[in-house]
Amino acid sequence: MIASNRLNTLTLLASIALIVALSMEIIPSKEYVVFSSGYLTTTLIVCLIYMADFFVRMSAANYPLRYFWRNIVVLLLSIPYQNILYWTTGGHVSHDVSLILSGVILLRAFLALYMIVRWLVGGSINRLFTAYIITLVVFTYISALIFYEYEAPVNTHLHGFGNALWWAWMNVTTVGAAIFPVTAIGKVVCVLLPMLGMAMFPIFTVYVTNLYNAGLTKRKEQSPQ
Repeated sequence: MIASNRLNTLTLLASIALIVALSMEIIPSKEYVVFSSGYLTTTLIVCLIYMADFFVRMSAANYPLRYFWRNIVVLLLSIPYQNILYWTTGGHVSHDVSLILSGVILLRAFLALYMIVRWLVGGSINRLFTAYIITLVVFTYISALIFYEYEAPVNTHLHGFGNALWWAWMNVTTVGAAIFPVTAIGKVVCVLLPMLGMAMFPIFTVYVTNLYNAGLTKRKEQSPQ
């Protein structure tokens, strides 16, 4: 049990490290990113931790084979494809392969978000609400990273990562922004963000309403009859 808790914490830290490393690669550049050796090393370590987490959970499951097939996407995203290709090709990767790898990198960023939320979610409503807030904030931040990575080299209206972050928050609140995507990836993110906002902000309203009603009920119970 202690070892499992330590692995959960290690997975959480690895997920945070992955998002930080990805941010350090994307934000300083206005061109398409050529990932550094430091990022590749971080990715390798994170992937190894994810794979260890996967197999430990599978071995502890009541039906390991069923767990394997239900979580096969997690395992596939945990494989360090970049490192394997760089080792086998000496760093010479074609443009088409680079595009595929970029998709894997972005999906792995959302896998990191899943790992963080999985660690946060517990039995209490407060932890569920914390998971909700973290999901909204991190998803919006990762979306801003994706938007900046693909749009900055070609979108003349995007000036710096601050603009991308502002664009992401304006879209997740369904208000919209005066920066319009010109790439396919940017357009997909532009559709997904308002969908997330419409799905998640009502949860916040319901949570606050439940807290208010619970407070009223408690005061009524404590008030003298």
